[in-house]
Amino acid sequence: MAIHTRRSEDGRTLVISIDGRFDFSSHQSFRDAYEHDDQDVSDYVIDMSETTYLDSSALGMLLLLRDYAGGDAGRVRIENCNSDVRRILSISNFEQLFSIQ
Repeated sequence: MAIHTRRSEDGRTLVISIDGRFDFSSHQSFRDAYEHDDQDVSDYVIDMSETTYLDSSALGMLLLLRDYAGGDAGRVRIENCNSDVRRILSISNFEQLFSIQ
């Protein structure tokens, strides 16, 4: 598992890419990816193109990011999910909390 971040050219969007399994072992790395950033970020994109698995602790981490981003007013998108990851997000009703593309 590896977590990588990059900023958009204007600095307003933080893209967090998750490679491999997204589970409890990712907790600190995932939090570090967004908590130590500056206040200019207004949008968050979780790129799951290389994510092979996620569990309930990963769902909790996504909720923590949502709260950090401003809750209902926050702008967090989850992108590029494979069918297994998408199914877990769907069963968990995350479409109601996140923009999933």
